[in-house]
Amino acid sequence: MNAKWGSFGVTIALLISPSLAAAEEKEKEPLAVIALGAAGEWGFPGGKFSRGPSAAVEFSLIKDWVEVEIGGARLFRRGVSEWEGEVVFRKPFTLSETTEFMIGLGPIWTKASGEPAKLGTTFMADFMFWSSPEKKYGWFIEPGYSISKGERSLGVSVGLLFGLH
Repeated sequence: MNAKWGSFGVTIALLISPSLAAAEEKEKEPLAVIALGAAGEWGFPGGKFSRGPSAAVEFSLIKDWVEVEIGGARLFRRGVSEWEGEVVFRKPFTLSETTEFMIGLGPIWTKASGEPAKLGTTFMADFMFWSSPEKKYGWFIEPGYSISKGERSLGVSVGLLFGLH
């Protein structure tokens, strides 16, 4: 059993080490990206619409292969407020020096006032548009689809990007 865990640890170390070496090189890629914006979500059945502020941080786990976004939103609809948190593992695609597309999947946690917390799954596409190849500032649009305890929702976030170099 310990040999299996040892092999697993070595595999993870080998996968992460190229991304650490690449991080040491001077590149245009930011170490992390902060995303601040607004989110809207349409729940169904029922057609409930919620909206509110959103924030996230993303970083590259394995350069050009896996990025992780940790984010959340505070959503409001008539008489109800909801907290939402997610961790999304995404595959990045560079479309140009200033345009990126990512597709991802991950767990989502939601807690609406007067209801128990729910766990689910979220699927997202993310379009990032940077003002320059240095990737200091930009904007994003992120449509998504979530499933949580029999509820489904379509959502979209739009906002500003800040690259941390």
